[in-house]
Amino acid sequence: MRILAINPGMISTKVGVFEDDQLLMHATINHPYEELCRYPFIMDEFDYRKEKLIEELQRQGVDMKFDVIVGRGGLVKPIESGVYELNDKVIEDTKTPRLHHACNLGSLIALSMAKEIPGCRAFTVDPGVVDELDDVARITGMPELPHQTIWHALNQREIAKRYCREHGVKYEEQDLIVCHMGSGISFAMHKHGRAVECSDALSGDGPFSPSRAGMLPTVQLVKLCYNGQYTEKEMLRKINGHSGLTAHLGTNDVREVERRINEGDEHARLVLSAMVYQISRWLCSLAPVTNGHVDAIILTGAISHSKFVTEGIKERIQFLAPVFIYPGEDELTALATNVYRAMKGEQEIKVYK
Repeated sequence: MRILAINPGMISTKVGVFEDDQLLMHATINHPYEELCRYPFIMDEFDYRKEKLIEELQRQGVDMKFDVIVGRGGLVKPIESGVYELNDKVIEDTKTPRLHHACNLGSLIALSMAKEIPGCRAFTVDPGVVDELDDVARITGMPELPHQTIWHALNQREIAKRYCREHGVKYEEQDLIVCHMGSGISFAMHKHGRAVECSDALSGDGPFSPSRAGMLPTVQLVKLCYNGQYTEKEMLRKINGHSGLTAHLGTNDVREVERRINEGDEHARLVLSAMVYQISRWLCSLAPVTNGHVDAIILTGAISHSKFVTEGIKERIQFLAPVFIYPGEDELTALATNVYRAMKGEQEIKVYK
């Protein structure tokens, strides 16, 4: 079974070709900032990204005959976890998403390419809107603003399951705190196979990250929104793209921040330490979800390559449970292997309604 997996990010598109569940080819297609600036909205990048993807496959001599194409899921309505075959409804909702992010292009490109290949089917797996929250977790202090989730469901689940395989335990029997740290930071309590509490990483929840503001003082934020300095669009862009490390230090690259620290920049040390502090505090806030029972804490995502960050978090939270580190992400493999199992009948193929 030949599977093509597509994972669009904000400034790159990752692509993998699989034979059954074995990776044959992997590539990261970087999209220069000046190229992306040509498009007013992320959805306008569709043709550009699809063309660059096909060019890369052709450059690597990949036969364009696939049985399945699977794309990273978009920010549609909340759904349960699983493998979904793409249909007109999911595409319609993807074109009018809850929030704008490059992940919305994954399903669109996957279905578009599949339609051009006879017999090819298109799927998505565990998009960021997977919602398994306990009802008590949905209540906030304002009924019109319930707690919702947008998180790295795909990678968090894959890494949690890998940890369980490596330690000879069942995912469905563990209480795991998982934190994905990349340009955005999301965290969740995986209670016996369900993420019953997790963050809304795109909408101002949790710690600040390399480019996002995280939770802010509400009254001060409201005053800032109404001081006449920013439009709504500018304010949304400020808190979700131009905040965090970017606002404090002018870069969203943790490696650059560490370089400055090693050269004696104490302000850079303070800001990165503050991010470590906030991540640690938010992860510990998940403990009451399982009455304090936590089997393990798992750190993953690109920032997990940073010992400054991971060791700092570990020092603060290892009293709660053992901390395990899985640097990077494995989303292409998660997309392909889940679809492969579903095509073999080992997992349900769900219908988006």
